Amino acid sequence: MEWTARYGRAIVRWRWAALLLPLVMTVGLAAGGRFLQPAGDYRIFFSEDNPQLEAFLSIQDTYTRIDNVLFAVEPQKGDVLEPSFLAAIEELTAAAWTLPHAIRVDSPTNFQHTRARDDDLEVADLIRDAESLSPARLDEIRRVATTEPALSRRLVAGDLGAVGVDVTLQPPGESLDEISNVSQAAHAIAEDLEARYPVRVELTGMVMLNDAFNTASLRDLSTQVPLMYLAIFVGLLVLVRSMVGAVGAMVVTVLSILSAMGTAGWFSMLITPPSAAAPTVIATLAVADSVHFLVSFFAARGNGMDRHRAVVESLRVNLQPIFLTSITTAIGFLSMNFSDTPPLRHLGNTAAFGVMMAFVFSVTLLPALMAIVPARGRGAAPGVVRVLDRFAGTIVRRRRVVLVLSSAFALVALAFLPRNSLRDDFVRYFDTSLEFRQAADFTNERLTGLYQLQYSVPSGTPGGVADPEFLATLDAFATWLRSQPEVRHVSAISDTFKRLNRSLHGDDPGQYLLPDRPDQAAQYLLLYELSLPYGLDLNNQLNVDKSATQVIATLNDMSSVELKAIAERGEAWLRENGGVAAPGVGPSIMFAHIADRTIGGMIFGTVLALIVISGLLVLALRSLRVGLLSLIPNLLPAGIAFGLWGFWVGEVNVGVSIVIGMTLGIVVDDTVHFLSKYLRARREHGASAEEAVRAAFRNVGVAILVTSAILIIGFGVLSFSVFAMNELMAKLTMLTIGMALVVDLTLLPALLVGFDAGRPKALNPPAADVAQPSNAAAEPA
Repeated sequence: MEWTARYGRAIVRWRWAALLLPLVMTVGLAAGGRFLQPAGDYRIFFSEDNPQLEAFLSIQDTYTRIDNVLFAVEPQKGDVLEPSFLAAIEELTAAAWTLPHAIRVDSPTNFQHTRARDDDLEVADLIRDAESLSPARLDEIRRVATTEPALSRRLVAGDLGAVGVDVTLQPPGESLDEISNVSQAAHAIAEDLEARYPVRVELTGMVMLNDAFNTASLRDLSTQVPLMYLAIFVGLLVLVRSMVGAVGAMVVTVLSILSAMGTAGWFSMLITPPSAAAPTVIATLAVADSVHFLVSFFAARGNGMDRHRAVVESLRVNLQPIFLTSITTAIGFLSMNFSDTPPLRHLGNTAAFGVMMAFVFSVTLLPALMAIVPARGRGAAPGVVRVLDRFAGTIVRRRRVVLVLSSAFALVALAFLPRNSLRDDFVRYFDTSLEFRQAADFTNERLTGLYQLQYSVPSGTPGGVADPEFLATLDAFATWLRSQPEVRHVSAISDTFKRLNRSLHGDDPGQYLLPDRPDQAAQYLLLYELSLPYGLDLNNQLNVDKSATQVIATLNDMSSVELKAIAERGEAWLRENGGVAAPGVGPSIMFAHIADRTIGGMIFGTVLALIVISGLLVLALRSLRVGLLSLIPNLLPAGIAFGLWGFWVGEVNVGVSIVIGMTLGIVVDDTVHFLSKYLRARREHGASAEEAVRAAFRNVGVAILVTSAILIIGFGVLSFSVFAMNELMAKLTMLTIGMALVVDLTLLPALLVGFDAGRPKALNPPAADVAQPSNAAAEPA
């Protein structure tokens, strides 16, 4: 007697315990959900040993942090030099200081303009009392706004169509609501300004980026999960054709999600857009386990078995393949731990745990429920079964044609693999329906770029930034950067020295030059620093001992490949012309490198997962030959899907890079169920290869169709995510699952008949009472 039958009889006998214990366990696990909090920092996407993050944090520790809110303001009519508009900017500049944790505010109005006054240097706000400015003063402001490197194309648009007010913040990091508090305060200021002036205000910056990650996470959770439940429930009703069965599968799904997310809370995982996709992924996979049990259960009921015997029979034929598919799926998700992106690791771990909990519930609670509640179900539609049987007959008869056509299609699809190229763009992670994306696009189009490269250029000695030779190299570097087509604006301390030299030479335009003596440059710098008001010092450009300075290049919108290229060209220029090693860093370059690092880890993780899964299949199926044969339908779907993706889309990001590892376990599911039914027919009933293929189609064909449909529905819901990492991952996963369905129902049976037809039949039928529960278990509920 098979142990699976004994287990089924135990479930029927102790059905109430099997029903209630999982509920109690779920309550304990789900209690951890109260500790789940949204992540408030884009740095969560990078591991602690990420070299780009380490370089970025080093600059952050040396200079003022770049955590900021940028108010991009556009007048509804006229240009930005209208006195009424400038008055609005004055008010906004003052209000910006009230933002929580603000340490600096830069705007056109408080720009520290230098002018000669006899033998003195006057340093003052560029604009004061805007409403009373004379035409002559407005002309002077126009000249400064369009020519001063610190303003033009950074805080003032080149066409004078918009201005920016940039607020630097330094949150203490003591609570997770700091970012949301800043965001709310910034929106309140913007709304108040729009209510009192004819202006449009958009909010961007790193703080708003952090808040956008939270917004995307919560929006996906609030929209996708209800839609997913509805889609799956309707799909179950149509495909399983039983209200009790559909409700039971949904109970398994809900409990699996609660257990997994609660456990994530116990381990203090943060909610990010990728990890927010975990409920959708878990629900999709949990339903697949339930469907296999329910299809076999209702088939047994249709053959005249009472519900208790049907439960035992369904567990007998499905327990091992359900466990095998669950463990292989979990292994696939666990391979995501080799990703360099913590949120993807969180998604993988949460989904893996949820999948295993779904296995537990689908072989305890669900069969117990079906043993207790009278369930009327018609099972698979006879017409569908007949169609599948005819289809199986065609595959068997035309196996050579199927092998040739399948191979040809696979080769053509695989030929397009090289067309895939990496593009990671943190702004384009967000859907255009999100406020941050709209603000980012507006700012990029109307005011300034959103991507920045930061270089910390060392002089080699304390106070060395005032050395004329060093300043000449620095100025040449800034000039070189400005000549690059990707660069929109460059901020360098050399511009300040030239402006000071001009002002201290009677504002002579011909003296817009670097000082030629170290003592003179040092005096300029000291005089200027003493004249600066609170909050507008040079800490964002100079380190403490003035041995290094920061050069910031603001860039146009570009792909990650282009971004890495300009960063490397800048590093090479400094190395060759300045003899210094200064890597280009910043959030944009961090995101540009993330896919490269993730892909390397995921290749290793996928290979390791493939080895483990293949070993499990060989052991579970008790056939080295069939286990190795299963590698073809397990690997080919992802290759075909990526090839078709290269033909249709050709763009991959870090979310797409994990699809092979993630789907490896999912794709194995259908293969395992088909092979288990095939081998059972061969071993228990002595069927030929052709007969066993047709038996597998009859016994599991409908379940494979149902589970594949539900998987595609579930990931289809996820494809509507407002976060591109999830959206593209879901679309490619849907394509992979679709290809797996095609391969498992065409190529796999053709391979089995072609390579297994000559093998001897292994007749080893089960004991006659294997599906018979004990008398006690068979008694009516």
